Amino acid sequence: NSFSNKCLVCSMNDLLSQLVFLFIITRHLQHQIITRPRIMMDSSLSDTPCEVREGFILLGRKGVYKVEKFLGEGSYGKVAKCKKLGTDQVVAIKIIWGSGQMEINALEELSQINADDHNLVKFVESFKYKKYTCIAFEVLDQSLLDFMEKRDFHPLTVEEIRTIAWQLIVALKGLKSVNLVHCDIKLDNIMLVDQVSEPFRVKLIDFGLAEKIGHMRTGATMQNICYRAPEVILGLPLDQSVDLWTVGYILFVLYTGSFIHGWDADYNILRAMVKMQGRLVEDNIPFWSCDQLIHSCLDKTKIKEVEQFVDLLKRMLMVDPSKRISPSEALQHPFFTMGRVQPTAGTHTTNPEEPPAVEVHLQPEAKEVTNTPQRPAAVSQECSRWRNLVSKNFETRWELSRGQKLN
Repeated sequence: NSFSNKCLVCSMNDLLSQLVFLFIITRHLQHQIITRPRIMMDSSLSDTPCEVREGFILLGRKGVYKVEKFLGEGSYGKVAKCKKLGTDQVVAIKIIWGSGQMEINALEELSQINADDHNLVKFVESFKYKKYTCIAFEVLDQSLLDFMEKRDFHPLTVEEIRTIAWQLIVALKGLKSVNLVHCDIKLDNIMLVDQVSEPFRVKLIDFGLAEKIGHMRTGATMQNICYRAPEVILGLPLDQSVDLWTVGYILFVLYTGSFIHGWDADYNILRAMVKMQGRLVEDNIPFWSCDQLIHSCLDKTKIKEVEQFVDLLKRMLMVDPSKRISPSEALQHPFFTMGRVQPTAGTHTTNPEEPPAVEVHLQPEAKEVTNTPQRPAAVSQECSRWRNLVSKNFETRWELSRGQKLN
């Protein structure tokens, strides 16, 4: 009992208790991995090709839409750019073979709050077309994954990451206000609104796996494996802190331009998590730890900002979910409040929590993509795409960080 209590109150600075906590639970993991429940897909799903074609007319409850072109395709169906007839409105319609009821339920819950103020995709309506479910959203620019691919995963600046981080945490605060957990946050599901006119303004999309807080089953497998929180891997009780972990990890990836290596097994993921937190792991896999982010900072005038960023990351990436920082607490972190610039006079701000705009250092050509459906918790090609594209500069950045640390 004494040992159990120590595990519950372990801190990131206590290496011994942290590793013991992981060791004991991972021994239990091999028995849970086969038997624990998994999120089930809609039984009505099929691999039948979508019958909707360009030029088709879709009759919604709030209007009539003409399919202009398809923006993306996934396991559940397609996403089409559609024109609302009789108006200038253009929407993105997600065409699903299946009920899509989980996503519709989540979107109805989210209708209680302002989508723009909370950086969530704007829901227009849902309706049926033959055997398909159609969900209409606002049209957005491109996903963060597409954006990073275009720049060969060159890391973002601290200023750019601060802007994205603020918006994502505000989104989590909005989700928490209606007792929802996204459960599938990843770079594919974070969209740039319009990178040319509103640099690094982002919105969270795809609520097909969203769960009500309190309805999350202990041991359920969720989240793409690239972003999976430790409590999901270990089969422990779940709550909204799984989203906080994922956002923290995404910020880490955006700053380093690198994914954790070795996503083929849960055990390897846990080892990488320990390394990311700066713990000693005896292997030869080069990988960034949070503390190494400070040593890799080339602009010495930014050291203080990077230190605050690292402190926020550590609080978001606590292995013990009960010790993780909350969205409200995160928004008050010095990373956001330190030297905050007030909006200039006459600047129109729809969101009172919106941070100052940042200078754009690199603007790849926009690519029109939106809310492309994904198979739940599937191991998509995303991890391998990241590994292939960052391999060109990963070793150089790793050696640079090591050299600066030695100096």
